[in-house]
Amino acid sequence: RCLCDAKGIRIMQPIVLGIETSCDETAIGIVRGRTLLANVIASSVDEHARFGGVVPEIASRAHLEAMLPSIERALKDAQISLSDVDAVAVTAGPGLVGALLVGVASASGLAQGLGRPLYGVNHLAAHVSVDYLTHNQPTDPTIALLVSGGHSSLLQVDDITGSITKLGATMDDAAGEAFDKIARILDLGFPGGPAIDREAVNGSASAIDFPRGLTTSNDWATRPYDFSFSGLKTAVARYLESTPSFVRADVAASFQEAVVDVLLLKALAACKSSGIDSLVIAGGVAANSRLRAVAAERCEKAGIQLRIPSPALCTDNGAMVASLGSLMVSAGRPATQGAFDADSSLKVEQVSL
Repeated sequence: RCLCDAKGIRIMQPIVLGIETSCDETAIGIVRGRTLLANVIASSVDEHARFGGVVPEIASRAHLEAMLPSIERALKDAQISLSDVDAVAVTAGPGLVGALLVGVASASGLAQGLGRPLYGVNHLAAHVSVDYLTHNQPTDPTIALLVSGGHSSLLQVDDITGSITKLGATMDDAAGEAFDKIARILDLGFPGGPAIDREAVNGSASAIDFPRGLTTSNDWATRPYDFSFSGLKTAVARYLESTPSFVRADVAASFQEAVVDVLLLKALAACKSSGIDSLVIAGGVAANSRLRAVAAERCEKAGIQLRIPSPALCTDNGAMVASLGSLMVSAGRPATQGAFDADSSLKVEQVSL
């Protein structure tokens, strides 16, 4: 089923409202085709900071409180009314199940009340699809490096609305999770990614030679596109224990460099192996300044077209969900039929329900 107007002509520039509640951001985005109209984010990160990480129950309650005001603010920013919305999209997974259920229930009620189709979409695919809001030319096929607090994956995207292949993923900590843990050890606060990024500016990336996980010759032969950051985390902890006079900025910069180096080694290897000369980097860690700078340098040298969303669109947001919903509508993909549950472990290959 696709959206059509009164004359039966497919709507190619649908207005889609997207709802994202997979973790600690209550995010509402509105797009018209590939044009972003509104992107409202209500974060509960300050409520989690004293615990050093996201508390699922607190996140779920915060979503309930922020949902209606966020939708109202997004409609105001977009200068439209609810009746103008052609379709509703919502993150169905993966994520924290309680948080996801708040978004799914809200979107289901909204779509039913408006009599509009509902698209339950994949959070990971949505991170990649947000690139379509900032670039006019499509990149399919492309290699996508998805790096966030909960995920570190290499994907081959042949069609963002229905054909995604997982090439590799983290075997333990995600990159963003590693940033959070090291920031906690360094007493830099939560969330760790931005804190380490700021601290690293004053340090030397070559001061400490931290290990690069899964980069031995055997690893390249058996699991070339997988990641592991637990060994790096342990190496940093041991260095701090054995070096009482450590320079915090140097530790932050050297740790960050090790993560960035591995991410890009694997991503560019995937581009070369597949013959695809396009790389999209998405997810919260894609906002890291060092990752963006080194990626630009290495991709230019390798002749790879690099696309990274603006930092504001890298972290969890509703715009990415609305973007994927819009692309689903324009491609004529069927809407999600009937009631459905959130899936906390939804596989990236399943772009929508």
